[in-house]
Amino acid sequence: MKVVVTGSRGKVGRAATQALVDAGHDVLGVDLVRPVFDAGVVVPGRYQMADLTDAGSAYAVVAGADAVVHIAAIPQPTGNPPHVVFQTNLMSTFNLIEAAVRFGVKRFVYISSESVVGNFFPERPFLPDYAPVDEQHPVLPQDPYALSKLFGEQLMDAAVRRSDIRAITLRPSNVHNEDNYEENLGKQVRDPANLSGNLWSYIDVYDLADAIVLATESDLPGHEMFYIASPDNAGGHDFAEILHRFYGEQIELRDLDRVDASGISIAKARRLLGFNPTRSWSDYLGTDGRRLTTAE
Repeated sequence: MKVVVTGSRGKVGRAATQALVDAGHDVLGVDLVRPVFDAGVVVPGRYQMADLTDAGSAYAVVAGADAVVHIAAIPQPTGNPPHVVFQTNLMSTFNLIEAAVRFGVKRFVYISSESVVGNFFPERPFLPDYAPVDEQHPVLPQDPYALSKLFGEQLMDAAVRRSDIRAITLRPSNVHNEDNYEENLGKQVRDPANLSGNLWSYIDVYDLADAIVLATESDLPGHEMFYIASPDNAGGHDFAEILHRFYGEQIELRDLDRVDASGISIAKARRLLGFNPTRSWSDYLGTDGRRLTTAE
């Protein structure tokens, strides 16, 4: 297929672009980064620089595509004024899905966020109703980033109501690669008392890229949403024990499929997408939270 990948020069975008190219697709990467013209510099797929908050640019990159994978976004509510985060994320999504509907694109894959549940950057304290969190849990975002992602999901709902496009939303957990596992997860691996809003959950960027390929190639009708996380938690701790130790009875514990389970369920993604993550924090870190050396 001819696949447009937005945000193709970011952490997730680079991995997804490479995975789609490896799967045999003709990929056009789109981002705000200037093109590389030097001979010998290898960048997978084709590339076009574009600001997707401009409707004309969105239409230009989507024309002729079979599928759109929309990753580009300001990735958190800090670092930019709230209105900039919200406007950038929402309008780029609106422009792309509008173009996709008008051009008859077959599949739209939207990268949302686990934070739509309300677990990151809340101005008032928030805890999930139960764990592991799944797609049935209420979404209660407070911050402009999570709100922009939730509104993007609603744009997917509207698109499938008014056209034949098929949409899949992926809600990844906190994404890591070989460069930032130690910095981001090291403390949790050493000691689960280092709490996070997502209950020690995470996803490896290359497993997420595999999920994106599965979503792009899927024939699922309508609009489906999936949480994407590793099946284990950061550190491989006994999930039931640490949930009770740090949260008492505040969060209902539901059935676990393994002792070291994640705080996010991927049962639906396994069942409908065939998602089978194979990478773990332990491929990169020791139990002390330090990065493994080549010898290890």
